[in-house]
Amino acid sequence: MNACRPSPTRSVRLCPGTARLMAVLVAVAMACVGCSTTIDPNYLRLLQSESQAPLDDVPSANTLGPSDKITISVYNEESLQGDYVISPDGTISFPLVGKLSLNGMTCSQVEDTIAQKLRDGYIRRPSVSCSVTEFNSKKVSVFGEVKAPGNFRFEDRMSIVQAVTSAGGFTERASPSNTTLVRVVQGKKVKVRVPMESIIEGEVENLQLQPGDIIFVPTSIY
Repeated sequence: MNACRPSPTRSVRLCPGTARLMAVLVAVAMACVGCSTTIDPNYLRLLQSESQAPLDDVPSANTLGPSDKITISVYNEESLQGDYVISPDGTISFPLVGKLSLNGMTCSQVEDTIAQKLRDGYIRRPSVSCSVTEFNSKKVSVFGEVKAPGNFRFEDRMSIVQAVTSAGGFTERASPSNTTLVRVVQGKKVKVRVPMESIIEGEVENLQLQPGDIIFVPTSIY
């Protein structure tokens, strides 16, 4: 018979089948340890895309977009003063000028554009003022196990760590290593796991956010 029998000595002898099973279990355990520190390839791709993006493609927090609220006034022209909400197609309708596309413009560019159009037969030397009363087009969202979840105004060069900090930081129940980021890339939603602990320890680069990004921090299972 090939059954394993207890050894009369203190040492433990394993039968061949049990030994092979133990070797497999050890290998799986070692592989799982590696899995916990593996960086999501999609996260690395986002980092690579960020480093290769032209400066003109980097989102700016100061440009206008749909749902932003602005105030425009022309000096000494009461009829040319008012509050505006930029429409979903990025436009407003301004007196004497008509429909204007403001999407991607700064307030300074809006002032120059309106002044130029008013000079074309309406006002000789118009002095135009534009100010933002509420930015709604560019926000990032942080939900889950953070102390103050919600939507936050996008800022230039805003990072994942900065967004989580704006949300009050992690709760005691948070699982930082399982934080996820959802981003729309070329019209498709991409979900990646964010290596928060590796970022904080300086082992991985801190990804810069884009308007519309959603960060979710799950609850730890332990």
